[in-house]
Amino acid sequence: MPHPRQLATNPLAENLAVPDGLTATVPRQLVHRASVAETLLTGGTSTDTDRFTVFAQWPRAHQLHVSPDRTAYDPLLVAETVRQAGTLLAHTAYQVPLGHQFVLKEMRITTRPEHLAVGTVPAEPAIDIAVSDIDRRGGRPVGFTYDADVRIGRERVATARIAATWTSDAVYRRLRGGRTAATVSTLPVPPGLPPAAVDRALPADVVLAPSGRPDRWRLRVDTGHAVFFDHPLDHVPGMLLLEAARQAVRARTRNGRRAPVSFRTVFHQYVELDQPTWIEAVDRRDVYDADVQVVGRQGESTLFECAVGTEEG
Repeated sequence: MPHPRQLATNPLAENLAVPDGLTATVPRQLVHRASVAETLLTGGTSTDTDRFTVFAQWPRAHQLHVSPDRTAYDPLLVAETVRQAGTLLAHTAYQVPLGHQFVLKEMRITTRPEHLAVGTVPAEPAIDIAVSDIDRRGGRPVGFTYDADVRIGRERVATARIAATWTSDAVYRRLRGGRTAATVSTLPVPPGLPPAAVDRALPADVVLAPSGRPDRWRLRVDTGHAVFFDHPLDHVPGMLLLEAARQAVRARTRNGRRAPVSFRTVFHQYVELDQPTWIEAVDRRDVYDADVQVVGRQGESTLFECAVGTEEG
């Protein structure tokens, strides 16, 4: 059974000599981003079999992932960072070819907001990752699960567990029945909730539209959004669905006085761009300290579920 390849301390070293002591982002293609500005990772190294440490840098200002007053990093910045870490490892340590299509199956994120304050310089988290449950087909990996500890300095600021699979572009096209970003017609974007109701500064960043019920909203899918749709897609991305869960909790908890801090999300099916998506939220309390259950549906199908934990904030 082949072992994962050693991951270079800075993957750029394979393509470009980077002087010692200087920091650069990894190639954007390795984290499935079109924009260098949305590429959060700066490198990584293998520490043992199926164990790695990945390095990142978080900006002090960001359209979505830093609070409007620029004092705190948003929990979904953690989610995007560990998502990028998984694609980086898949391509550099497990030889997954560029151009393969990735599918998120499950994402669990738990953050410690008291350690997510924005400082006087960009934060540089280190993410310790243990890969497990590697699914192989024909001797090649086609999916894995990984656990992540996110640290800034000596403080653990978050933990995460992600399950993902991938497939070749040709197989993906067959699975999608010819649906591509170029051929799918998106629906008109309905007017959104007031930005303040979902803790956003800009109307363009609101992803929920009112439905006439306090616990149900229409998903706003703007394929021109520079962060959610950093590049053309044939379906709604998982990070947009997480943002919908975040905003649903904010909208439901009386002017957002409770802040989401943890997300346990299962993605069941693709969320299509040419069908209306409805987001519903109900109270819950369980062993995972989840306060709100958010569900996304198209027609009679449940496409994703997210148990959100909150705290006063």
